[in-house]
Amino acid sequence: MNKRKLYIAIFIISVLGLAFIQYKYLEIGLNLAKIQFNRKIAQATQDIKEDLKQKDQLTFLVGKAITQDASFFKLGLDSVKDASSHYLNDFITERLVKNGIETDFSYSLVAQDSTDYLTSPKVFRENERLNRYPIELNGYLPSLLDKRLILELHFKDINTYFLFQLNGLTIPSLIFILAIIAVVIWVLRSFYWQRNVITTTNEFVNNLTHELKTPVFAIGLATKILEEDISDKKKPIVAIIKHELERLNGHIDKVLELGSLESRKNVFQLTEIDLLPVLQNICEEFSALTALEGIAFSFSLEGGPYILKGEISHLENAVNNLLDNARKYSDGAEIRLTANTFDTQLVIAVSDKGKGIGKKDQKRIFQKYYRVTNGNLYKVKGYGLGLSYVKRVVDGHKAKIKLESELEKGTTVTIKIPLLKR
Repeated sequence: MNKRKLYIAIFIISVLGLAFIQYKYLEIGLNLAKIQFNRKIAQATQDIKEDLKQKDQLTFLVGKAITQDASFFKLGLDSVKDASSHYLNDFITERLVKNGIETDFSYSLVAQDSTDYLTSPKVFRENERLNRYPIELNGYLPSLLDKRLILELHFKDINTYFLFQLNGLTIPSLIFILAIIAVVIWVLRSFYWQRNVITTTNEFVNNLTHELKTPVFAIGLATKILEEDISDKKKPIVAIIKHELERLNGHIDKVLELGSLESRKNVFQLTEIDLLPVLQNICEEFSALTALEGIAFSFSLEGGPYILKGEISHLENAVNNLLDNARKYSDGAEIRLTANTFDTQLVIAVSDKGKGIGKKDQKRIFQKYYRVTNGNLYKVKGYGLGLSYVKRVVDGHKAKIKLESELEKGTTVTIKIPLLKR
């Protein structure tokens, strides 16, 4: 539960951090957009100022409107002012678009003494936030009034315009952030759902194997009683029962040990040990077993003692599992165990000259429940737990495991365990 809270906290912090970084990028983008806009407006105002300096049809019409002289036209003064307002608006729009500015604006043509001569067809309200850009006119129009004449451009809510210009960055960024959030939430939900399923399955398997312990013990006790008073004719039958019972008990212990490692209920208690006598004993017992089955087994233990920090029971089980796998899959071919020290490490290698394992199976051989098949058939009985358990033990001792195999030539599994420095 603590890890879950930690993952959620990291996820929230990461999303907030990503949002903050995006906000900073947006802020930088807005500042760059403002700089670019100011550069464009400066060029546009310069163009407007130059074009309105000379006397032409537009400035002549505007001049008549601001001097209130309608004698040249058959129209009334109000019509002249209205026409001047629209023509000047179209002129300013054309100059702004030419310089890359396409947003709503208004204007007013005023004198230095605040006399309002002409306004645009579209006028913004005074309570609206306006950005003002004054242009002091030169030439023909100011000379008509003999006053300083200022054409003032007004832009409303310019930040909205900037954001619109940045939509190519902001909208995809928001979409990507939302997509990341959705995917991570889905992955976390799937992960914890799968983890709950695995936990429930492990609990069921562990409970079932514990329940199996009772009848196994009872059968074992009954077998011992039968051995005391049984005819020679029936002894082979009792021996078979005893052998299969031991095999079943071994499978139960293996499941329990692997389950405890996965649930972290059984933490490794690493102590300083000498693994040499342990390996010696394992090899001698395995040698006796293979001799009965007619399998050639040899071992070589060099460079002892093997002083390391470990847990004897788990290391012993791990080596036994490797030897048992070699015995089952070697098809009666030679098996060999070697152990030696190299560069502050104990190197244990178990090899056989059996059928070998294909490249595809080698990638999954240490997965729980995975077993190498021959077509659709399992040639050797088992549950795919042995190598998975070995991998857990190796990881728990901060060691390394490596599998090398070639079809029809055999398999070698190597474990490298750190030795204590002397």
